Amino acid sequence: MLHPLPGALQGAVMAILLIVNTVFWATPLYVVFLLKLLTPAKSGLRDALSRLASAIAQNWSQVNVRLSTLFQRIEWDIRVSGELDARRQYLVCSNHQTWNDIFVLMRAFGRRAPFFKFFLKKELIWVPVLGLAWWGLDYPFMHRSTPDQIKKNPALKGKDLEVTRKACEKFRNQPVLILNFLEGTRFTPTKQANQKSPYRHLLRPKAGGFAFALEAMGDKLHGLLDVTIAYPGGAVGFWEFLSGKVRRVIVDVRPLSLPEGLLEGLAAGRYEEDPDFRKRFQFWIGDLWKEKDRRISLMLEPPLPGGAGAAATS
Repeated sequence: MLHPLPGALQGAVMAILLIVNTVFWATPLYVVFLLKLLTPAKSGLRDALSRLASAIAQNWSQVNVRLSTLFQRIEWDIRVSGELDARRQYLVCSNHQTWNDIFVLMRAFGRRAPFFKFFLKKELIWVPVLGLAWWGLDYPFMHRSTPDQIKKNPALKGKDLEVTRKACEKFRNQPVLILNFLEGTRFTPTKQANQKSPYRHLLRPKAGGFAFALEAMGDKLHGLLDVTIAYPGGAVGFWEFLSGKVRRVIVDVRPLSLPEGLLEGLAAGRYEEDPDFRKRFQFWIGDLWKEKDRRISLMLEPPLPGGAGAAATS
């Protein structure tokens, strides 16, 4: 790690380096995307090009991590239970507090897991350089309709779930880590109050997208992962993150198991058709969220004296 720079200068240096790194790796990515457009859909060549694009994106993410290691003084406490394999497929549920979560997950998973894909608001396709990269990497772009919009146009109901299905179908023949932020948006106290969320550190989870991703991936999945992210100093914006305002990050990754019968019910399409089954799945998600809320409370407690619970960086 280099000698720390003053906050604003460090933020500017980090921002410039991240932009240069993004443009550098975006160039070969765009070439791969063009080749993908020229190959037949659902072909072996298309799958191979998708894997190549993911490998390029993984290199981009790990250079970002190296830059962070050079310029930032962050104590990383990364706790991964079990073994991961970059050649396999995983579905991940995680809490979501800030855009920094994406950078944090790059650091937490590294090369031990496939490059992750996550669901994006459709407006983000217009982000310079990255928007086109996300599109070419098959990131699903979602149009989240409000209840009022659905009431006026019932045809909008279920559109996002159909996008989820189609996106997951594209991933069935390649290594992937599908990241699902169950809250659907970043946590803020205002959103928490508006939702009347029963959790201290979380918004209410949305079970539908996770259920449909499970249904779409089916027996291709090698594992489910529960990821919990905590910032003991408080969650801040991306500029503050780049400027060195984040000093400690805790990431807990653990295997997740479905109760008996849930996966079979999802595969049979019961989430849509069977209200009792849907309620059972939602209760399971609610229990998962209660445990995650409790875990975050423990993660935010001051570390014990004498180094107990020291950071497990890797």
